[in-house]
Amino acid sequence: MQDYEILIAFITNVLFVTVLGWYLITNLQWYDYKLSRVILKHHKPHWHVIYFIIPFIAYYTTGKFFTIFFLFAVLPAIFIWHKSLDKKLVFTWRVKRFLIILVFLVTFQDFLCVIKSTCEIYGVFMPLFFTYVGSFAIEKFLFEAYKKEAQKKLQSMQKLQIVCITGSYGKTSTKNFVREILSKKYRVYATPRSVNTLGGIIKDINESLPSDAEIYICEAGARESGDIHDITTFLEPQVVVVGKVGLAHIEYFKSLQNIIAAKLEIMKSPRLECAFIHNSVTDEPHEKVVFFGDEIQNINATLEGTDFDMIFNNETLHFQTKVLGSFQTINIAAAVHIAKTFDMSYEEIIEAVKRLSPVEHRLQMIKAGGKLILDDGYNGNIEGMLEAIRLCSLYEGRKVIVTPGLVESSEELNLELIKAINAVFEIAIVTGSLNAELFDKNLNVKNKIILHDKSKIEELLAHQTRAGDIILFANDAPNFI
Repeated sequence: MQDYEILIAFITNVLFVTVLGWYLITNLQWYDYKLSRVILKHHKPHWHVIYFIIPFIAYYTTGKFFTIFFLFAVLPAIFIWHKSLDKKLVFTWRVKRFLIILVFLVTFQDFLCVIKSTCEIYGVFMPLFFTYVGSFAIEKFLFEAYKKEAQKKLQSMQKLQIVCITGSYGKTSTKNFVREILSKKYRVYATPRSVNTLGGIIKDINESLPSDAEIYICEAGARESGDIHDITTFLEPQVVVVGKVGLAHIEYFKSLQNIIAAKLEIMKSPRLECAFIHNSVTDEPHEKVVFFGDEIQNINATLEGTDFDMIFNNETLHFQTKVLGSFQTINIAAAVHIAKTFDMSYEEIIEAVKRLSPVEHRLQMIKAGGKLILDDGYNGNIEGMLEAIRLCSLYEGRKVIVTPGLVESSEELNLELIKAINAVFEIAIVTGSLNAELFDKNLNVKNKIILHDKSKIEELLAHQTRAGDIILFANDAPNFI
């Protein structure tokens, strides 16, 4: 082999392995760095065939022509794929470490092959394998170090009260409501956005939890049994909430009983003082448990806001809020119970509820260009989506829905959603391919659009909608789903 051919093969191999590593780490980031989920639970497994398996096979079968195939097929395909993603790779330190290790290992491997002249073709699998294993070991070591650092910080804040919230849905809304209400009287800090994993909580404590905070509020999510237990035994919250439980993430837990068992792991906190559990979860009595849900009465939820009553010790309290959606009364009720635990008066709580801010991307109302937009992009459960549709039915103008349907759910529930859409909307835009076939077959609206490329949604809405329309964005799932 000529020197220039060796150089071309060397560079091609380094770039090719780096591209495969880019694809791998992107998918790992989406699926919480669990390789088993990337392989077995991926929503678009054909991507693995197109962007990983076929290039991998081509590398070993096309010989000297692979450089041409790489430059004119693999690179453009990966570039177009990356550009089309609405949830691109985030360059965290973990990602940077992975890519640095990968580039070093593949370069070192190829250099050894060149100086020893022992390799007819450079390796691809080995650098990826050792990078994944090495990266996993490094991240495990760093995780334990960061965990100890966070534990040390929590132990130094001896008077800190920790509130931890779980449930199938409504965790982030409940967290935000608790934060807003309690902040009228206390120094409160809550995890940002939808941070609900142990790793995310540890990072948040180390980097953002103020040392003078009196109350720390976080949410606990789960993809498998033990996730909430790990969060609970790490935080040891004094106050916990188990909100409404349903079939969200049923593909991971297989049954409602398994979901309930996973959520109730939060009860294992060593410092538990009181727990508020929605009556959809269990009715098993416990000395530290207060069940909630039945005390909510006379709900009146419109596009103007929500009114409802709550019964406390035979006393009826009336609440008003700008927050939309009857389902939010459950989340507000949990926040009210917690506020009473922290000795806030009914008058203080009622006034705080009145001033609650709508939660971003959860039935958030936006007025733009004469159109009324209901942004419910972060709501992915059937009850919430049906409530959003009911609210739209109260509107007198033309109604448009943009949705991928339900994700990580069943065909039966998606058919229930389709039935509700058929009864209310004139225009339905179905995004993504996950439920496209089912919706295309069963939607009976005046104008049905199946949109596989979400990047074209703005242009499409500009042509399909007009002033006076209400547009519901229901469950804005990323396009890798």
